[in-house]
Amino acid sequence: MSAAVRYVAIGDSFTEGVGDEVAGTPRGWADLVAAGLADRHGEIDYANLAIRGRLLRPIATTQVDQVLALDPLPTMVTINGGGNDMLRRGMDAATLLGLIRTAAARVADAGIEPVLLAGPDPSARLPMPALVHDRGAELTDGVAALAEETGTRFVNVFADEEIREPRYWSADRLHLNPHGHRRAADLVLAGLGIPQPARGSVPPLAARPRLVDDAAFYGRYVLPWLGRRLWRRSSGDGRVAKLPTWTRVTAGTTGAGDA
Repeated sequence: MSAAVRYVAIGDSFTEGVGDEVAGTPRGWADLVAAGLADRHGEIDYANLAIRGRLLRPIATTQVDQVLALDPLPTMVTINGGGNDMLRRGMDAATLLGLIRTAAARVADAGIEPVLLAGPDPSARLPMPALVHDRGAELTDGVAALAEETGTRFVNVFADEEIREPRYWSADRLHLNPHGHRRAADLVLAGLGIPQPARGSVPPLAARPRLVDDAAFYGRYVLPWLGRRLWRRSSGDGRVAKLPTWTRVTAGTTGAGDA
């Protein structure tokens, strides 16, 4: 028998949980939100269709198709995407917002509650930080306006200043670490009316010489990323969703992997 609450998450690496690996498998904020919902309701069913590297178009089309093919249908879906589009040349915010509008409308028309998310702002320590931030802000403002217009629940992680601090980010500077995913989950749960207890302080990163840190970052992460762009490849090529069908999550778990 299906649970009364059925939650599915769609998106890219942020929603897949990259940066918060448990026993080699990404956990991340969406799994933690599923656990928080289970604590509130006793148990829920949960699916996660997100795949790293995905642009917004396949999220808003293919992943939404998969949402609507689930049996039984979800009661709620979180929708996030656009982070990879922000890093490509010639981002068109109007096109991206049109995709989000259509995705949310398809979900709502099926009787499922859409929850729109703006992901965290990674720009501070990336190349061309002003450009990345401005693109993210433009997309976030558009999603916020869309949510207000349509009466859709909206969680704005992008606006959270604390999560921008380096202590919440992985070494690649693009993905949240476990502390960052926990904070994102707490923001989402608060947006769903399930406030979380105060967390202990997150320790700052150990200081290293800036030139050494930057050289390691560019060599390990930026150059491979540029290589994938050159060869038109994605970190998600050949990957499938980690939880493509309903998984039961019960109260007291710390993520879907513990269900």
